[in-house]
Amino acid sequence: MNKPITQFIEKYFLHFNAASLVDAAKGYEKQLQQGSKMLVSLAGAMSTAELGKIFAEMIRQDKVHIVSCTGANLEEDVMNLVAHSHYKRVPNYRDLTPQDERDLLDKGLNRVTDTCIPEEEAFRRIQKHIVKIWKDAEAKGERYFPHEYMYKLLLSGVLEEHYEIDLKDSWMYAAAEKNLPIVVPGWEDSTMGNIFASYVVKGELKASTVKSGIEYMTFLADWYSKNTQPEVSKGIGFFQIGGGIAGDFPICVVPMLYQDLEQTDTPFWSYFCQISDSTTSYGSYSGAVPNEKITWGKLDIDTPKYIIESDATIVAPLVFAYLLGM
Repeated sequence: MNKPITQFIEKYFLHFNAASLVDAAKGYEKQLQQGSKMLVSLAGAMSTAELGKIFAEMIRQDKVHIVSCTGANLEEDVMNLVAHSHYKRVPNYRDLTPQDERDLLDKGLNRVTDTCIPEEEAFRRIQKHIVKIWKDAEAKGERYFPHEYMYKLLLSGVLEEHYEIDLKDSWMYAAAEKNLPIVVPGWEDSTMGNIFASYVVKGELKASTVKSGIEYMTFLADWYSKNTQPEVSKGIGFFQIGGGIAGDFPICVVPMLYQDLEQTDTPFWSYFCQISDSTTSYGSYSGAVPNEKITWGKLDIDTPKYIIESDATIVAPLVFAYLLGM
């Protein structure tokens, strides 16, 4: 069977971070083969980096069982779906002056490193439809999580006229089709979260219409408990892209169950890998080595642990390509 990417990786990725990548990919593969499930966390701007081109296939092939992501990653995949041609790349972003940055703002272009998200085409195309879904739910006395509202938006078909990329390259659409569990900690600081808050300030929506972060944690606690039952899986692995709240929020569910709820039979995460270019440093979660998580009751002594200190936009697609047999 022809697997050019996999064969290239196995032949040339032999030492240092390259070897860590191969070890982590093989460890992920072993988890799936032994009947474990996998959580993938997305921090940074991975959706704007178009990770959906390969992550969607990971979801379709059941190599991801739950996602934790920032509100930005939740919405930016959908924004790319409906406004891709309006994005502007700025290769010389390191040379921009404060005035250059202000000029981008005045043009409605919000910059993420070398890529500008077009506010009018991206945010506004989604806004009128998502606001209607929020208001319809509230009128019926219904409440949903942020990702559930986005699933409703995608599956309703109201955005179809705006699609600008192949639908198979949207990880959110793949997730919606499978009704994949997602937790979105800190959703309030995303653009859609800000828009929702503005309607609450104006008195047009109630804050309670969107379920909260605490409710996400209680949902995750229930999901983790059910999915670590021996008849369901051989454990849950944790594949972390970047750091921050997308990683720290879900990994804490294990010590919460074990310590705060005194469910002392709760298993630790069965695998851990982090892709990060964060320098190991004082007081940093993203820069903490995996062994530190043992002291917090998240990982065990013999949990397979990997850290790939590199750019996630390079590393994550390679790991996923390996897992997909490309």
